[in-house]
Amino acid sequence: MRIGVIGGGAWGTALAQVAAQAKSQSVEPVLLWAREAEVVRAINTTHENPLFLPGVPLHHDVMATGDLGALADCEALLVVVPAQHLRGVLAEALVGTTPLVLCAKGIEAGTRLLVSEVAAQLHPGAPIAVLSGPTFAHEVAAGLPTAVTLACADAALGARLADRLAGPALRPYLSSDVVGAEIGGAVKNVLAIACGVVEGAGLGQNARAALIARGFAEMTRFGLARGARAETLTGLSGLGDLVLTCSSVSSRNFALGVGLGQGRSAAEMLADKRSVAEGAFTAPVLREAAAGAGVEMPVVTAVCALLEGGPVANVVGTLLSRPLAREQ
Repeated sequence: MRIGVIGGGAWGTALAQVAAQAKSQSVEPVLLWAREAEVVRAINTTHENPLFLPGVPLHHDVMATGDLGALADCEALLVVVPAQHLRGVLAEALVGTTPLVLCAKGIEAGTRLLVSEVAAQLHPGAPIAVLSGPTFAHEVAAGLPTAVTLACADAALGARLADRLAGPALRPYLSSDVVGAEIGGAVKNVLAIACGVVEGAGLGQNARAALIARGFAEMTRFGLARGARAETLTGLSGLGDLVLTCSSVSSRNFALGVGLGQGRSAAEMLADKRSVAEGAFTAPVLREAAAGAGVEMPVVTAVCALLEGGPVANVVGTLLSRPLAREQ
């Protein structure tokens, strides 16, 4: 199975590396599309992506291109562009009936569509899969042990994709719950910002643990309202990813929260960044989507208030002064 990767950031590069090294790899090289000419040039000449994944030697079968049309002959496309840019990029791609493996995490602003819904709208003939889970790109590229959810409604296609991408250090777990895998990845980015705020403001480990638990309750409520299965949300793409991104400064979203907790502005930290803290863009969309579904998400609402410039003490005070309720 010839694999193409759309997106030359850290995660796209790491997935190209995985696909090139996979135990069941085909004889064809993995072709990675990047918008940045310097990324294409560096990968093809020095076998490294110094802009987004410095210090990681890339497999000789990872090749790069700046021409989306060059991926037309691929048998599966891993789509690894940020959620808010996915529509524009996919609109230019020649897809047809080529399976799309969506690796972005977020909800589209304006439409409130999940990434899979955007892809299906643009390319209704393409089978859809979602790859999500606790994955720091630099660890995956370095070959450290990682497990992910690979969700696909077509069981046979899911099995083929899993077999193609699996390697000694990457273990895909199959699921048919595309919606659940997506919602876990989108919501955890917002909750990671909240946990970073706890760290930056020095609110303690008790507060972080409570926030993870209550945030997971919000993820579950929203996911079930959107048709996700509870077992998906307790799996790698939900709880697993939540634990990872809520506990490490390697998470861009957690790092953004740390800065907010220290009193820095979101605008300052998001300016001129090549790597995207997707949770900052997902938070207001998620707040709207939750309201539309009649789902209460106070932690998400608090993150929105912080991103909009609300003082940390005031936002935390509002959360802590909510009426007492039963745990659910």
